[in-house]
Amino acid sequence: MRKANEKINIAMLGHKRIPSREGGVEIVVGELSARMAKMGHNVTCFNRSGHHVSGAAFDEARKDEYCGVKLKSVWTFDKKGLAAMTASFSAALSAAFGKYDVVHFHAEGPCAMIWIPKLFGKKCIATIHGLDHKRAKWGKFASWYIRTGEKCAVRFADEIIVLSENVKNYFKDTYGRQTVFIPNGVLPAKPVEADVISSEYGLQKDEYILFLGRLVPEKGVKYLISAYKCLDTEKKLVIAGGVSDTSEYVDELKRIAGDDPRIIFTGFVQGKKLEELYSNAYIYVLPSDLEGMPLSLLEAMSFGNCCLTSDIDECSSVLEEHGVTFKKGDVNDLKEKLQMLCDDPQRVEAYKNCAAEYICSKYDWEDITIETLKLYGWDKPSADTGTVEEREYEGAAGK
Repeated sequence: MRKANEKINIAMLGHKRIPSREGGVEIVVGELSARMAKMGHNVTCFNRSGHHVSGAAFDEARKDEYCGVKLKSVWTFDKKGLAAMTASFSAALSAAFGKYDVVHFHAEGPCAMIWIPKLFGKKCIATIHGLDHKRAKWGKFASWYIRTGEKCAVRFADEIIVLSENVKNYFKDTYGRQTVFIPNGVLPAKPVEADVISSEYGLQKDEYILFLGRLVPEKGVKYLISAYKCLDTEKKLVIAGGVSDTSEYVDELKRIAGDDPRIIFTGFVQGKKLEELYSNAYIYVLPSDLEGMPLSLLEAMSFGNCCLTSDIDECSSVLEEHGVTFKKGDVNDLKEKLQMLCDDPQRVEAYKNCAAEYICSKYDWEDITIETLKLYGWDKPSADTGTVEEREYEGAAGK
């Protein structure tokens, strides 16, 4: 265990880039690294080169520093299926030759390269943000590669962090490997009035049902659209989130939605528009088949939303009794729960009233950063870490 006044030299890789909201991994890396830097540690994040996951239109100027964190862009072959692999290899090699005490890998696929810094005597930590090889969007090679990363994490990581008890049990049952449960965190939010979303989409407070996340098959948006089209309600359905890799799935969703004017696809959202969507929704819905620990759910609750999710452990364990669940993949059950909430505004209001206080007290980024540092070998923080005031909503909508 290191002394409290010792600085740790930390490298993080596996994310796309920070600061960014291209996915949940990026939010986690940004929050952890900024807090660790504020506490006096030397943190370097290896960012991918290439375009924003939702398209070049969302690219931002490359930065060398963020909230005290050093940012290094690594060589990336910016092509579907190869960007993560090549960036992880480049970053792992740089970390292996750099003066780092700890190299922290994020997500299963990048862990295929964890042996490289381990070969050079680095302490290696892996965070498994979800069982990525189960995601529907991957082909055979990508699934094999991600599974290889999972096995490399089991073999070479000094410690493995998981975000749910379900994944913790998976590693114990599949590999006999012990892991450490450290959840994601969330910041207290300040709800804002509808402004941009009113002028752009005609949305007012409590007049719409919101899905906000990456538009990928495992998020279950097909179920949501199908269930919504059977509802007896005047509330609109807002589907907010960017394309991931290709537009084929989004095109399919729009075909299912048909010409229903009540269903609104916003595309990628950020900044004030993102805050307004969270702040003014009647209910937030996350119908996922597969999750790690969904940051969009934590954020929705931090804005005081009534949340309806599938009953997978990764969602239901976050909600506990503070929200509503439906049977995973069951369109009829989803429709019934949606109709019930649409018809019972008092029940919705009751969930809203308790959501923010519950979620922000249970999933605090300060505590989570300290627990992560302890896993690195840190004794305790040298000072009160405060909050990362510089954090902004700068990227894609939620995991």
